[in-house]
Amino acid sequence: MRPQKFTPLNLLYLLIGLLFFNCSESEKDNTPWVSLFDGESLNGWTQIGGEANYVVRDGAIVGSTVKNTPNSFMATNKMYDDFILELDYLVDSTMNSGIQIRSNSYPHYMDGRVHGYQIEIDPSERAWSAGIYDEARRGWLYNLEGNPEAQKAFKQNEWNHYRIEAIGDTLKTWINGIPAAHLIDDKTGRGFIALQVHSIGKEKKEGTEIIWKNIKILTDSLSKYSKKTPLKALITKNNVAVDEIKNGWKMLWDGKTTEGWRGARLDGFPTNGWEISEGMLTVLSTGGEESAAGGDIVTTEVYGDFELKVDFKITEGANSGIKYYVDPDLNKGPGSSIGLEYQILDDARHPDAKLGNHEGSRTLASLYDLIAADPNKPVNPIGEWNTAHIISKDNHVEHWLNGMKVLEYERKSDAYRKLVSESKYVKWPKFGEVEKGVILLQDHGDRVSFKNIKIRPITKN
Repeated sequence: MRPQKFTPLNLLYLLIGLLFFNCSESEKDNTPWVSLFDGESLNGWTQIGGEANYVVRDGAIVGSTVKNTPNSFMATNKMYDDFILELDYLVDSTMNSGIQIRSNSYPHYMDGRVHGYQIEIDPSERAWSAGIYDEARRGWLYNLEGNPEAQKAFKQNEWNHYRIEAIGDTLKTWINGIPAAHLIDDKTGRGFIALQVHSIGKEKKEGTEIIWKNIKILTDSLSKYSKKTPLKALITKNNVAVDEIKNGWKMLWDGKTTEGWRGARLDGFPTNGWEISEGMLTVLSTGGEESAAGGDIVTTEVYGDFELKVDFKITEGANSGIKYYVDPDLNKGPGSSIGLEYQILDDARHPDAKLGNHEGSRTLASLYDLIAADPNKPVNPIGEWNTAHIISKDNHVEHWLNGMKVLEYERKSDAYRKLVSESKYVKWPKFGEVEKGVILLQDHGDRVSFKNIKIRPITKN
């Protein structure tokens, strides 16, 4: 065979071919993705919540709506903390859906209701697809009102592509390559991933579909593969979220300064005994002696009916408390200021857990010395954050811990007054019955940290 001569035209074809080959190689995705879906079955997934239909069809997961059932979720059996997730979906134009990340389902939380971050799928005119919603908790955290480019990126009646990064306290999303959301939030660090089929009203058509495919995840070397986003981060740590603002919530502590707080027996904030660092307000250890260093701190405003949420983290053997309806002038002697107290305690290690005239009434989340919290309460381990939630409206008071109601009572009732008469508070006339009072964080001499302190004043009808 005679050797082929390279004419100028042949050489041009060769160069074009090499260029095309090199471009194809450079565009190849070498990321070590792991598939979450085998394309043939729902192995590795479990349905939670409602009874929507999920099937595998043509290498994709298909979810379809069913009437008279709550939101449904096809969830991974495996739990994930930090990851990068990509997937494609095709959604009916009349449907609402979402991708749950770092989500959970616990028997104590709304009877097992799925809750956690949701990456929205929104084919409506609002076009908030790839925004971040907090399912069954705070509502909208990051909508797309200020991001018209991302709103326009959604493709109606076509396949759409999501990229979701959850690394530490930072959540970032893209829709079809367009940056959509950038959130700094520390509420939940671990949970499952789930595909939602939303519940439908009576007027909606049953059997409406959403389809997911190419579901893949990366959990190693995330810093290498993480992408930068031009979007400014929205920070919800020590801040109220979008829907919380609409519902009347406001911060009691700004996460940085002492504004809005003072010592219970001081005109200003204590000069020692308390520390503000890395978004935490911490009472320092002085060996467990009550109000021996900086002393209790209280809000500069008083509150009547209210709803209060506080994240707290204790150390081993620690004792503290959140008090409400406090009159700082009531107790001029040694010790803490007087008021109704949501107890904060290491039940396993602090002796106070076994004391009190009412059994169990000095344990974590109890109404101190009066009413014991439910012994089946959900408690996160030492060193992890817990959430205290107190609701007081028309003298009906509830204590919640990590999403579970652990006790309730009627302030000023005969039953309440009987409990007081049998407690250490019997010497204080009409204890806990003031119409308004300050909120107090207790210095009991043990190291305890607080953050995300927020309140919703309730206006009487």
